[in-house]
Amino acid sequence: MPVILKTILLLTASNLFMTFAWYGHLKNLSSKPWYIAALVSWGIAFFEYMIQVPANRIGYGELSLAQLKILQEVITLSLFVPFSMLYMKEAFRLDFVWAALCMVGAVYFMFRH
Repeated sequence: MPVILKTILLLTASNLFMTFAWYGHLKNLSSKPWYIAALVSWGIAFFEYMIQVPANRIGYGELSLAQLKILQEVITLSLFVPFSMLYMKEAFRLDFVWAALCMVGAVYFMFRH
């Protein structure tokens, strides 16, 4: 499997955990004290880091640090929009499209040679 594909797949899995760690408690633990939500989020974030660290180590030999970062940001936005709409029941906003277009530009500038 190509390094970039392996990196993208691992970063995608990592970002799924990250999104739930950062925002899932807003829906699932809203009636609990903040420190309970923080402990649960830290538990979820552990798994995010167990995937994210190898993803960055695998990708770093072939991708620059800046390319890894922008790749992670694109994946985050790509997962956040469906998460916010499907899981958190937030309405679609045209701002999601504008943000995605900005990310396309960022990817272009980070990956051009």
